[in-house]
Formats: sequence, structure tokens, C-alpha cells
Amino acid sequence: MAFRQLLRGRVEPARAEAVAREVATRYGDERAVAAESVIDAGERSIEVEILEADNWLSTPCVVDGRWFVKIITAQNALVHGLLTTGRNLGMFSRGTEGFFERFEDPVEMAAHELDATRRMRELGVNAPQPLEAFGFEDLGVLVLEYLPAFRTLDGLGEGETRRFAPVLFASLARLHDAGLAHGDLRAENVLLADDQLYFIDATNVRAAAIDDARSYDLACALAALEPAIGARAAVDAALGVYDVDDLLAAREFVGFVDLRPDHDFDAALLRGELEKRAA
Repeated sequence: MAFRQLLRGRVEPARAEAVAREVATRYGDERAVAAESVIDAGERSIEVEILEADNWLSTPCVVDGRWFVKIITAQNALVHGLLTTGRNLGMFSRGTEGFFERFEDPVEMAAHELDATRRMRELGVNAPQPLEAFGFEDLGVLVLEYLPAFRTLDGLGEGETRRFAPVLFASLARLHDAGLAHGDLRAENVLLADDQLYFIDATNVRAAAIDDARSYDLACALAALEPAIGARAAVDAALGVYDVDDLLAAREFVGFVDLRPDHDFDAALLRGELEKRAA
């Protein structure tokens, strides 16, 4: 357990509170001025909720119910590099050039996600409003709009998932048509808030391999939907936006997606449905 915690790079509550005070100060919250002495006295004027999430790449927090903050440690950056190397090796083993890129440090990780979120919003793809990325001591800090009462894609019922599946593919296609890719599309990175779908946690992919990255995105989206609505309905929703050639290209990545522990779907059934449509 201690080794897993080390790899996760979770920050201690006291450090999270220090980051929260910095965020509040940057955004003009007058309570932040007195927050340090108040916290030392055992009371908090700035509320910090460390979210429980199976996340190896940051410690997610909600600050004062107003800001969503991701705190990225050196361990998080190291683990990201290891995962990136493993994913690229997996691509190479299947005869495809790896397209995931790593980051040098926690601040670079935060800055990339800020930039990726801005680009999604500029294209009209729903994403939380990006506010700032900065360094704090040896940490990287990303500040985004907080979406209250959100649910992740895998927390929706079958009916809601069917209703929003075409929206998911339309949003993904908007990214792809602009020459971009998400790179880490999974159920936990698709949120529903105020009856709108939002994308979060886009990762870094090499521009030279963007076609493969887009096919991988599509395979990930199908894999995220299959457990809830079945392979046929997932493919039907994709065909409302993508053509058969796109789906055939995505089929080549289904096996690789199946190896990821954060996707749990029937790969054989999905691959069979894609091949059936191609025929």
C-alpha cells in the first residue's frame, strides 16, 4: 500500500490547503489573507475537498466550492512518463508508431491540460472553463471551473447513455476535424452536468501521428459506450458522424484499448460488430 501511495504521489492535506490559499489569493478571495492563521488555529475559512478518485496523475480538489484544482507532483509526472512509454511500446508491438508524448515536469503537465482545454472550448466542444496553470513550490497546479453535481459517463443509466452517445461522437468529430485528438477518452473523462456533455483530461499526442490518434480516440469512445448500450448501438451512434472507413481504422486499436485497466468492455463483440458493418 505504501508503494502504491508513493507512485500515486498524493499530496498531504496541509499542502493541499496551502495550494488552496494560493488559488484563493490569486482570484481575490479576501478570506485567503487570514486563512493561514485560521487554519493554524484549527478552523478553515477556505474549504478544501480532496476528491477520492482512482487517479495516478494528480490529486483532484475542490476549493471553496468554486474552483476545481488538480495538484500534480513529481511522482505524478514520473508515473505519466512510465505510462506513456508503456502505451507507446504497446503501439509498436502492434506495428503502429506510438503517438503519446510525455512531459518534463509537473508544471508542463498542468500547462498542457490548460492549453488543451482552451482549444476544446475554442472549437465549441464543452469543457470546464480553464483559468490558470502555475507552479507552487515543486508542484504543478491547474485551476478550472468547478462543475457541481456532475456525473461521469459510466454513472449514467442506459437511456441517458443512448441519448448522449451521438453527442459524444459529434464532439469528438469536431476535435478530429480540427486536426486534434483527445488521447485519453474514457468514461471517467466524459462528464454530464446541466444536461450537457463535457470532455476533460485530454493528453498530449504527436501531431505527426494524428490520424492514428484519432482512430484510437474512436476506439476508446466505442469501448466506453459498449458496456452500457451494447456494441450495435454504440456503432450506430458512431456511424451518425463517422464513415465505415473510420470505423475500420478504429477496429485496429480495439485490442490495444482492451489491454488498458481503465476500460472494461467486450472487445470481441465490438470488433465483430465493426467487421459486420464493414461487410
